[in-house]
Amino acid sequence: MHALRYLNKFFIKYRWRLLLGIFFVAISNIFGILPAQLIRNALNVVADNLQLYRQFDGFDAQTSVYRFITSSILIFGLLVLVMALLKGIFMFFMRQTIIVMSRLIEYDMKNEIFDHYQKLDSSFYSKNNTGDLMNRISEDVSRVRMYHGPAIMYTINLVVMFILVIGAMLQVNARLTFYVLLPLPVLVYVVYYVHDIINRRSEQVQAKLSDMSTFVQESFSGIRVLKAYAREDEYHRAFVKQSMDYKDISMKLVKVNALFFPAMLVLIGLSSLLTIYIGGLEVIRGNLTIGNIAEFIIYVTMLTWPVASLGWTVSLVQRAAASQQRINEFLETQPAIISTSDAVREIKGEIRFKNVSFTYENSSRPALKNISFHVPAGKSLAVIGRTGSGKTTLANLMLRMTDVSEGAILVDGTDIRNHNLDNIRSCTGYVPQDVFLFSDTIANNISFGLKARENEGQLREKIHEAASDAAIYENIIGFRLGFDTMVGERGITLSGGQKQRISIARALIKQPAILILDDCLSAVDTKTEEQILTSLKRIMKERTTIIIGHRVSSVKNADTIIVLDEGRIIEQGTHQQLIAKKGAYAGMYERQQLEEKNQVEN
Repeated sequence: MHALRYLNKFFIKYRWRLLLGIFFVAISNIFGILPAQLIRNALNVVADNLQLYRQFDGFDAQTSVYRFITSSILIFGLLVLVMALLKGIFMFFMRQTIIVMSRLIEYDMKNEIFDHYQKLDSSFYSKNNTGDLMNRISEDVSRVRMYHGPAIMYTINLVVMFILVIGAMLQVNARLTFYVLLPLPVLVYVVYYVHDIINRRSEQVQAKLSDMSTFVQESFSGIRVLKAYAREDEYHRAFVKQSMDYKDISMKLVKVNALFFPAMLVLIGLSSLLTIYIGGLEVIRGNLTIGNIAEFIIYVTMLTWPVASLGWTVSLVQRAAASQQRINEFLETQPAIISTSDAVREIKGEIRFKNVSFTYENSSRPALKNISFHVPAGKSLAVIGRTGSGKTTLANLMLRMTDVSEGAILVDGTDIRNHNLDNIRSCTGYVPQDVFLFSDTIANNISFGLKARENEGQLREKIHEAASDAAIYENIIGFRLGFDTMVGERGITLSGGQKQRISIARALIKQPAILILDDCLSAVDTKTEEQILTSLKRIMKERTTIIIGHRVSSVKNADTIIVLDEGRIIEQGTHQQLIAKKGAYAGMYERQQLEEKNQVEN
């Protein structure tokens, strides 16, 4: 129950709904108890007047007694119907307060979790798989909702019902009440015994469900690779095995509940037998009437569902506790990258790396070692090097996706860690190496970088301009729906080059002070690359540009070029200066020139 304490703030927020729900529970139960007393009185009236009816056999008075009995039964019957109707009305109000409260809390929790997810840094997502993240915000939150909805409602109902029913039973006969309630301590022991079993198996069920969600998500995300390697049957067998494991674990939980419910019903049935036996003895002794026996049987019947639901409620609470524990694990995770300033400054774009070194958390080898360079505002810097030389790491540091291990990164003379995080990222346009497009229209993917929405005409004009600058406009208008074409999940309906150019357009439409292009021209041909670079020359004059690539043709026009190798800067200068040095850069340039020549000849 410790994990569920987190939900107390929601109960405080919706306290009036909860209090009204408790009130409606009490009122509905009062109207549920009154019919038992009405039936007792009805049976007593019939029993008392039945003997009188027989005594007047053959006399006119017998007709009057008969009419009195029938009219009394009719009145009591109508009153029972009225009580049932009133109970139903207040049960409706009860559900409209407590169950609606649970839905509101579910809404708040999902929004809170999603908001917290977005604040966590990239290292969190590298440690946790997508399927597990999705399962905690959907399946786990749904299980928690069952706690602050049905579980609380039935628990309150049980408590109120016990107080009212046992109070009414004690008023009738304390001895019979004692025997009727005798099986309850045994029931409490059974609930206590299965408590840990249900909790442990519920956690196992949730963990296995997360594994299944991850497996399915990865399978569908990589469906093209899966089909290309003809691995459908193997993955199907793997899913069948996971489903079987989930079924086996779930069946263990079901078996506990399957034994638990019959045990409770046996104990409740025993209470009914004791009512008839002990109550019969009390009637013989003259301490009770037949109406009292019927009243007690109704009371026992009224307790049947609340007591029977006790095991289900315990199961709901334990599964909710297990799910809330999983949710709390993520909610208690604090982001390593936080904004230390609320000030929103104008970003001009001057960038300076001062002896920057960085090592990933699970690596003993530095990704960057003592990197220093300066990019004046409005100038361009190109970063080139082999795969694994630290180029993308450098881009992530400039975006402050992670913080440096040593040294400092200055933006406009201020340490990037002292800038407002949202502000620095809003003023930066980033085209990642691994392009990601949303399952939406091309227009919405390009305009994704714009926070402030403009009128439709101005927005369309900016989208078209950005598409032209990214050399993708002609491709888009060639589609049947043009800019309203749906690109599918991760842009699956587009080619690699088209996805990269849409991603470039998404960055350009922001008109950022700092533009970072992380090897974003690798999937386009030389002609398209030249077209994009020509557009970028005009755009780059107004903003600081960082171009990361592995092709010399992509970086040769930059004001400064640095060559990385194993996380170190081994060469630095302009294209002409580096060619003259005849070092690593010149070697890459000659090899790529030779490759292009061979491609033309072939």
